[in-house]
Amino acid sequence: MKIENTYPDKPNNIGKQGQARHPDGRVERYTIVGEICMPQTGSKTKLIYLQKIQFDGDKSELRLCYYIIGKLPKMKGKWVFGQYATFLPANDFKAITDEARNRGWI
Repeated sequence: MKIENTYPDKPNNIGKQGQARHPDGRVERYTIVGEICMPQTGSKTKLIYLQKIQFDGDKSELRLCYYIIGKLPKMKGKWVFGQYATFLPANDFKAITDEARNRGWI
C-alpha cells in the first residue's frame, strides 16, 4: 500500500509587503499586488510563481520565484520560498507568461 503525501495549501502572498536592498545600500519598499502560481511539470514539491510587485511610487515589476517543500527538520513538510534563481521547463515558462499576458501584466 502506497501512502500519498499531502502538503499544506499553496502560499498566497497578495498584499504582503517587503523590501528590496540595492547594492548601493538603498532600500525600496514594495507590495505584492498579484501572483500567478502553478506546479512545476513533473514535480509535486515545487510551485512556480510570477508575482506582480508594486514599489512605493510608480514603479511596478514582475518577479519569477518558486516555493519548495522543506526537507530540513525545522521546515519539513512546509512550503519554503526558494532563495536561488529557479530552473523551469520551457513549457511552464510559456504557460505562466501566457497567463500574465491574459491578465494584462505584459
